[in-house]
Amino acid sequence: MATDLTSLLDEGVILDPASADSRKQALTLLSQALAAKTKLEQRDIFEAVLERERLGSTGVGEGVAIPHARIEKLSRPIGGFVRLETGVDFDAVDERPCDLIFMLIAPVGSGADHLRALAQVSRTLRQPNLRDALRHATTKAEIAKILCPEAAKASAA
Repeated sequence: MATDLTSLLDEGVILDPASADSRKQALTLLSQALAAKTKLEQRDIFEAVLERERLGSTGVGEGVAIPHARIEKLSRPIGGFVRLETGVDFDAVDERPCDLIFMLIAPVGSGADHLRALAQVSRTLRQPNLRDALRHATTKAEIAKILCPEAAKASAA
C-alpha cells in the first residue's frame, strides 16, 4: 500500500540526512528550511510546533516523529522531512529515539485538511519497507524518490 507524499512536499522541503543532538535541534532544522521555502517566520513555525509538542509527544513509534502545528498565513498543508543520522528523544510511544522526522504545518482553519494530511503521513511512514529504504538513503534526491514516487515517475517521463 504505497502512499505518495508529493502533495505535501511539492511546496515543502526534503533535507539531506542530517545530525541533531536533540528534539529542539531537529525541529529547528525543519522549521528553518520550511521558513525559507514558505517565506514564513522561522520563529513562528518553531514555536507553534514546540507548543504542540508540549501537549503530547508526536513520536509515533518505530523511530518516526510527526511534529505538526497550525500556522497563520498558509494556504494549504505543507511538509518537511529529514532523516537524522542518529535518532533523538521525542518521547515516542515505544520509547525509541526518532530518526525519521516529518514536520507538517497547516493553515489555522484547516481542521479536516490537517487531519487528512496527518493520516496520510502516518499511513506512509507506518510501512516497514519504506522506513528501511529511508534509513538507507544517502541524499535528499534518494529520499524524494521514496516519499514522492509519483513525482519521480512524472519527471522521468
